[in-house]
Amino acid sequence: QVHLVESGGGLVQAGGSLRLSCAVSGRTFSRYAEAWFRQAPGMEREFVAGISWGEGNFYYADSVKGRFTISRDNGKNTVYLRMNSLKPEDTATYYCASAWAEVGESWVSPQQGEYPYWGQGTQVTVSS
Repeated sequence: QVHLVESGGGLVQAGGSLRLSCAVSGRTFSRYAEAWFRQAPGMEREFVAGISWGEGNFYYADSVKGRFTISRDNGKNTVYLRMNSLKPEDTATYYCASAWAEVGESWVSPQQGEYPYWGQGTQVTVSS
């Protein structure tokens, strides 16, 4: 059974930084694309960043480009989201998601429907 557990959320002032982690267990970590999504109260869940399992292919939402960095450590079965220059509008519950990259090692998608595996989420609150 695939299991994803996020950690690293918390309360931070605007302009600050956080690093989220997502530990994956229950299956081979490689050959899966990984992504982060977020959902603010009263809003739809939205894509934040994604990373392919190979070839270092990345995909970022326009709202976080230049501020957030997604990375993965296949040896530790963990995907990370480094968040810098945080803004109050980044406040949300952040979820990691995982999908088998059937198409190939460069595949990653911003569509949440492509990801069958999800964590429970970690709360990030940015104060102004």
